[in-house]
Amino acid sequence: MKKPVYYLPAFAVFAALLLVWQAYTHAGLIDKLVLPAPSDVWHALINYRSVIWGHTAQTLLETVEGLILAIILGVLSGSAIYMSGLLKKAVYPLLIASQTIPIIALAPLMIIWFGFGIVPKVIIVVLICFFPITVAVSDGLEQTPAHLVDLAKSMGASRLKILRYIEFPSALPAFFSGLKISTTYAVTGAIVGEYVGAYQGLGIFMQTAAHSRAIELVFASIFVIIILTLVLLGLVFAAQRAAMPWRYKDHV
Repeated sequence: MKKPVYYLPAFAVFAALLLVWQAYTHAGLIDKLVLPAPSDVWHALINYRSVIWGHTAQTLLETVEGLILAIILGVLSGSAIYMSGLLKKAVYPLLIASQTIPIIALAPLMIIWFGFGIVPKVIIVVLICFFPITVAVSDGLEQTPAHLVDLAKSMGASRLKILRYIEFPSALPAFFSGLKISTTYAVTGAIVGEYVGAYQGLGIFMQTAAHSRAIELVFASIFVIIILTLVLLGLVFAAQRAAMPWRYKDHV
């Protein structure tokens, strides 16, 4: 775990940006309907905290459910692609091609097919997060040291035991790299689905606020989205440390 002092430069830059932003808007150099001051955003966040929290809880639920499903499907598909050369030749190009389809183009179809509930948002999150995890798991398994596999085979280990005790642990760094990428996009996926059509969530809240010219509420929502993403990333880092203690035992 890095010491708090490690993050001081980032906090200093962030604070400086806020001060410049506050001074710029306070001087009247830009209309607050275009760019509200950080203080106005903070007041909006406090004054509408109960409303924002209700929408945040919905978005968080969609994000977590979609991310969990993406992890399950990504690990299973990545393992299957690694273990079957034929499956890799048949499916891998299709997975790559699927990433060329803009999610914003699929979102309306999800709404038409599954309605305005939570299901289409979860599916969109899965579609966004699934690919990086699949590729990371497949590539991570392929990078397993061959001499370890040969040693296990010489000792009579079965294919499943090799996969469980050697290949999966070797693939963990790659898996968590893919998971970090997916996590940064997970909340965005839920927001995209809500923008297209939803009853509740930060996406629909931002859309309503923008239509009402309550720009400070839009920025307050963006702030909440950033915090959500950072919290989820923090949980991923914690899970990584717990899953790979040998990698961090010598780190302070």
